[in-house]
Amino acid sequence: MDEDHRIAADQLRSARWFAPDDLRSFGHRSRLMQLGYAEEEFLNRPIIGILNTWSEINSCHGHFRERAQDVKRGVQMAGGFALEMPSLSVDESFTKPTSMLYRNMLAMETEEMIRSHPFDGVVLMGGCDKTTPGLVMGAITAGVPMIYLPAGPMLRGHYAGRILGSGSDAWKFWDERRAGNISDAEWLGIQGGIARSVGTCMTMGTASTMTAITDAMGLTLPGASSIPAPDSGHQRMSSECGRRIVDMVWEGLTPDRIVTDAAVRNAAIVAMATGCSTNAVVHLIAMARRAGVDLTLDDLDALGRTTPLVANVRPSGKDYLMEDFFYAGGLRALMKQMEERLDTSCLTVTGRTLGENLDGAEVYNDDVIRPLSNPVYHEGSLAVLRGNLCPDGAVIKPAACDPKFHVHEGPALVFDSYPEMKKAVDDENLDVTPDHVMVLRNAGPLGGPGMPEWGMLPLPKALVRQGHRDMLRISDARMSGTSYGACVLHVAPESFVGGPLALLRTGDMVRMDLPARRLDMLVDEDELERRRAAWVRPEPKFERGWGWMFSRHVGQADTGCDFDYLERGHGAAAGEPDIF
Repeated sequence: MDEDHRIAADQLRSARWFAPDDLRSFGHRSRLMQLGYAEEEFLNRPIIGILNTWSEINSCHGHFRERAQDVKRGVQMAGGFALEMPSLSVDESFTKPTSMLYRNMLAMETEEMIRSHPFDGVVLMGGCDKTTPGLVMGAITAGVPMIYLPAGPMLRGHYAGRILGSGSDAWKFWDERRAGNISDAEWLGIQGGIARSVGTCMTMGTASTMTAITDAMGLTLPGASSIPAPDSGHQRMSSECGRRIVDMVWEGLTPDRIVTDAAVRNAAIVAMATGCSTNAVVHLIAMARRAGVDLTLDDLDALGRTTPLVANVRPSGKDYLMEDFFYAGGLRALMKQMEERLDTSCLTVTGRTLGENLDGAEVYNDDVIRPLSNPVYHEGSLAVLRGNLCPDGAVIKPAACDPKFHVHEGPALVFDSYPEMKKAVDDENLDVTPDHVMVLRNAGPLGGPGMPEWGMLPLPKALVRQGHRDMLRISDARMSGTSYGACVLHVAPESFVGGPLALLRTGDMVRMDLPARRLDMLVDEDELERRRAAWVRPEPKFERGWGWMFSRHVGQADTGCDFDYLERGHGAAAGEPDIF
């Protein structure tokens, strides 16, 4: 930006905390001096908040203690003053029933920490599945200059000469374990080899999907989402984030100038081309709505019909992992392949356009990042279904399931809870065939609660031992982005609030027609009316605390599961706090 258009030091947001010669500002300056800082270090400089989702129980972010120091180094080099603050980590691996229950908590925390503290700009450190949308949603609403620092994928897994992909291979080998084909020693070896460094899942799961979306939206440094967590380039990128956010403050480059309709569309196209997680649907809609962009399921389905899948990365791809994707050129190279389909005039955190950021990007392995003429799959990663089972929509990942299920009709096998389903699938005498349609309900935003990743229902042991590895499965839950199979997810409205899934009974015929984007139960409407009249709403899951608040304000999957009072346009803008 031209020097004449840079803001002056007295226009910094932090100046309202530190500049006045009054008692309140005396206290603010005094407390920073109490921490050992001299006035020269923080007065008349951009104050940068580093919101760090590190925790000892979040292995995806195990390197963030050190990366925060790299960010601070960059901020100091650029003449800013950095203050690190802890943020809710919402780790995916250990949080029960699901970290999705706390995504909106992180979004609220992020918004309030930024609004209530003297930050001129923020660096958001995240990566594990819900940390990306949570941080970005809150920062979009807060409105100060922000840059996202993705954790990066872990190194590829290894065991006994085989390359392992986190999540995807866990599901695959678990089925073999259940079938009696894997010994205790082999199982232990796989367990120790499947995740062997810090970083997020190295498949194109939800973590890599969401950081790629944020990258494509222009909120990261170009290609930052592809850098493996242990790579020294990740340290350099972190320092560059620190340098760049200081300049963004002087330039007044706020997220509303970046997260536009066109930028959201770019992100959706790139997501489809990567073989994205089904979770991208919920999170991208929520992020877009925070920015005032009315993104719908129908918009995503339309893009899915016309966007080829070009990233040959598991689970939608067959052969490679995120480390290979990085070596092949990473997200910049993929976007360069898709350049004709993107709006390259969009502004990014670099202060340059997306097109300028893609200059010089190359594909170094065209089997990992395929040309448009030779895609992994002719359509994008996701499809949206509608019908009398899901009038408000449901989501499936066509490229990750056996094509024979793209058109399928079979009898429903319905479970009302996860424990009921889990017990049944381990019963070797369960009356089930490969043509059955397994259904799990009461697993949505309210029913789960929090819409847990239960949607990749385990195949019944009886079928696994017969050699079957896929069948049609339907739920109002989500599934891990590392999952695969003929799984229909996010059925809306969910059964817990009386959606049609609540009316389905074991033995009812269910038909999915993926080309026609239909999902229906073949039950007479008069019979459905009788069932609807007899349906009794379940008791609330919570009587206190966060769950009580969550259950009264969370939206359905088709609207992004945000809280009604956090959506853009709800009530009067909070504005800046009264600091006097």
